[in-house]
Amino acid sequence: MAGGVEKYNKRGVKTSYISTIIGTSLVLFVIGLVISGVFGLDQLQKQAKESLVCDLFFQADLNEADIKQVAQELETWDQFNEVEFVSPERAIETFQEDGQNADNIMEIYNGVNPMPPTITFKPNEEYATAEKLEEIRVLIMESYGDRIEEMSYDKASVESVNLGFKQFVLLIGAVALLLIIVAFAMINNTIRLSLYSKRFSIKTMQLVGATSGYIRRPFLWSSVGMGVISGTIAMGLVLALFYALNNVLDSIDIQLDLMSFLFLLAALVIIGVVISIVSTWFALNKYLRMKLDDLY
Repeated sequence: MAGGVEKYNKRGVKTSYISTIIGTSLVLFVIGLVISGVFGLDQLQKQAKESLVCDLFFQADLNEADIKQVAQELETWDQFNEVEFVSPERAIETFQEDGQNADNIMEIYNGVNPMPPTITFKPNEEYATAEKLEEIRVLIMESYGDRIEEMSYDKASVESVNLGFKQFVLLIGAVALLLIIVAFAMINNTIRLSLYSKRFSIKTMQLVGATSGYIRRPFLWSSVGMGVISGTIAMGLVLALFYALNNVLDSIDIQLDLMSFLFLLAALVIIGVVISIVSTWFALNKYLRMKLDDLY
């Protein structure tokens, strides 16, 4: 009879432990998706910033060879992700690629190509702001002011890229914070229910003289293990979802580089461990302070 009760209690403890891990893993999985969304937005912002195009227009009497020389020198600057010399012929082709009728333009100018040779450049991510582009303009004018007539770029696009993504990041950050609060509440409740089944064991250890630190130690180490396992399982679920989306939907290509993968894994494990330890600590304190009669 006693063996049956002990076997039943062990099964209950094991079931409670597994259910805690499953519940924690699912909550961390959702948090992992939100963090991955931040990574994805960061990559999109980088691509959007580095796709901004600025044009350099030169004095009318400057020949193409001199403009190409300027382009070669600008390629060595750290501020630029890409520098390209655009000939008049290439400019007309670009008009055609954009759906414009280049033949009409040529007819207006009696068969003469009106497009001047220019240089287009795309700034690196950290220079794709209004302030940094103004600094670039000043540097270019200081170096080639006698040859360059104007530096042109779409200021509205620059402001939109920087402000729009900041708003998205703030929104996702707020959602992540809300999820962490919800996760703490759910995991805390799960762990409290798990410890509820062990409340008599905790009180028995206390009655035979065990100190609070001695009683807490195995439970806290167990919570660390649950946090690590839950974080790892959550990371596996995130990767499985990404793999499924990449193979099912051709329009989606989700990639995680090594640093992003390690950061996400560490974040999920740390969040899981911290929440588990804090929840276990407070739940244990509750039962350690309770009187024996209150356990029933």
